Amino acid sequence: MTESKQLKKKSLFRLDAYVLLFCILLLCALATYVVPTGEFDRVKNGNVTTVVPGSYHAVEPNPTGFIEFFTAIQTGMVKGAPIIFLVLFTGGALAVLDKTGALNAAILTMVRKLGNREWLLVILITSVFSVLGTLGVIVNSVIAFVPLGIMIARAMKMDAIFGVALIYLGVYAGFNTTIAFPGTLGLSQEIAELPLFSGIGYRTIIYVTFVIVTILYIGRYARKVRQNKSILGDELFPSDSGSTTMEADTKNVDFTTRHKLILAFTGIVLIGFIVCTILFKWDVNEMSGIFIFIAIGVGLLNKMSGNDIAKTFLKGCQGLIYGALIVGMARAVTVILEDGKFLDTIVYGLATILEPLSPMAGAIGMFLGSAGLHFLISSGSGEAVMLMPLLAPLADLMGITRQVAVEALMLGEGVVNCINPTSGVLMSILAMSGISYGKWLKFMLPLTAVWTVLSIVFIVIGVLINWGPY
Repeated sequence: MTESKQLKKKSLFRLDAYVLLFCILLLCALATYVVPTGEFDRVKNGNVTTVVPGSYHAVEPNPTGFIEFFTAIQTGMVKGAPIIFLVLFTGGALAVLDKTGALNAAILTMVRKLGNREWLLVILITSVFSVLGTLGVIVNSVIAFVPLGIMIARAMKMDAIFGVALIYLGVYAGFNTTIAFPGTLGLSQEIAELPLFSGIGYRTIIYVTFVIVTILYIGRYARKVRQNKSILGDELFPSDSGSTTMEADTKNVDFTTRHKLILAFTGIVLIGFIVCTILFKWDVNEMSGIFIFIAIGVGLLNKMSGNDIAKTFLKGCQGLIYGALIVGMARAVTVILEDGKFLDTIVYGLATILEPLSPMAGAIGMFLGSAGLHFLISSGSGEAVMLMPLLAPLADLMGITRQVAVEALMLGEGVVNCINPTSGVLMSILAMSGISYGKWLKFMLPLTAVWTVLSIVFIVIGVLINWGPY
């Protein structure tokens, strides 16, 4: 009996990502028959559509029918198309790059020089990606860089979780505590009528603290893997992601001039993308196009024929179909919630609960409420336009500065970003790397708990110092 229960628990722990999301979809669809429906009025200010405080009203129920349930998946695929194609084209470009042997040679050379000093690597890579994350340069497009992390992990004889964490947690440790990203912080401050990126000094302290904690956590896990205590057990790399066509012989690696030329070309193009992201607001669509350009350029530099480039690129795309389509499944959850018209009811209920609380309890409540709501609204900007118009006047009534309310929203959605099963980015990364959601939770929950405690401490300090300007 005990053995049977253990097997059942193990099977639940390794639940396939698509099965997990299908179950979440089903629960959301059933909720449309139970949860009262209602809506806020909305007003458009420039390009931003926000809710009108005090305008909540009941509307006719719109329960999800049998056909609507399955077409929601197709609609989710359509809405998630930009990220889906980014994942596919990332796989294609990396396949061409891998065939040249340049990336593998560079990684093995670096690993040979570093030896077992993984702390240095963790500090360097996590810090760089955290800067890109906090500025919003790389957010959803982090998917494109995760295979690089897994390649590094393979060369260092670590595991897939370490490889994912190196890149993904680096970006999101920064993004979750953003100091200057217009898409979430800037938008929230605009809605709250605060000066753009005001409070940057205190936010920088929060950002640096989160990054240091994340680096220490990843380094500690690396030491565990060295001691054969990987969460993944004996199967350190459950998928072929990040695998290379060359043997990982760090002693006899030949890093040629052609390899250096290929990597220089790739690096210049990616740096160009980052610059254009800042100057021209390039995003996921442009990055997908960039990866096609990289694949062609790298192939030509390696003297590959047109047919060889095309076949290699498509083979790379095929390898990431599982990780790409999961994005559409995650978006389908949002489709059902929006069509079911009960998201506004949940937001209204949250505002009603928070209103009578003290300033300290209210600020913490805003943080916890936005964290919980983020499981339903996985878009940071989407949550901002829905919650901030309500939290700003609510903060005035409760004696909390609007700056604290904005940060409570930012940290609330931030701490759950990396464990949210309705996040297309997370589920795609897990699918690409072959890490089950259960195994990832086992790795992430302790860090999420630390992030949560730190967030509450910083919010409490914000209330005590009357963090403003207002």
